[in-house]
Order: sequence, then structure tokens, then C-alpha cells
Amino acid sequence: MSKKKKERVDVVYSTNPNFEFTYDSNEEQETLPPQQQDLRVQLDRKQRNGKDATLITGFIGTTEDLEALGKLLKQKCGVGGSVKDGEILVQGNQVQKIMNLLIDMKYKVKKIGGN
Repeated sequence: MSKKKKERVDVVYSTNPNFEFTYDSNEEQETLPPQQQDLRVQLDRKQRNGKDATLITGFIGTTEDLEALGKLLKQKCGVGGSVKDGEILVQGNQVQKIMNLLIDMKYKVKKIGGN
């Protein structure tokens, strides 16, 4: 199926020759300044064979800015990770280090979960 057909909303088929399909508009939001961001940092072990991973969620902005922030955090921690689905995943238990880095960059940060 073509990509355009997948983006159609609420209609599978129409016999009306003048019918116009409505499409999803996947517009990205502008990136908010760090003072207005409300990021959540948590330690995650789900579906990772018991290995620790630090998960950063709540970023509002373009994927390019999210990837740039993810790259910076991974470099500062000296570990690997990934950026997908609006989340930054950093390998290992880096919660405190990432929270300190984000606070230094003027982000509002909250720790989620115990330990």
C-alpha cells in the first residue's frame, strides 16, 4: 500500500467520485526552550533482559533537536543508546548523571520511580 493511502482518516472506500479524503498531518511542534520543557528521567529494565537503561521522556520539539540532545547526553555519559518514539534511551544506570546534566542545561527534570 502506498504511504498516502495509509494516512487517510476515517474512510476505507467511497463510491462518490467527488469525495476528497482527509489526511493526517504529521506536523512537528516547534522546540520549546529548555526552561519550558518538563522532562522525566527513569531507570528502565523492562524487555531488556534485566539490563539497566535510563529513559528520558517528555521532550517537546523536532526530532532533530531530540536527536541532538540524545547525542549530547550519550557523549557526556560515555555510553551508547538510541533516540526513537520521542524518547531518549541511554544504556546503564545514568539517572543521577543525566539529571545533573539536564539541570545544568536549564531543563526542568523529575525523577520517576524509586531507588
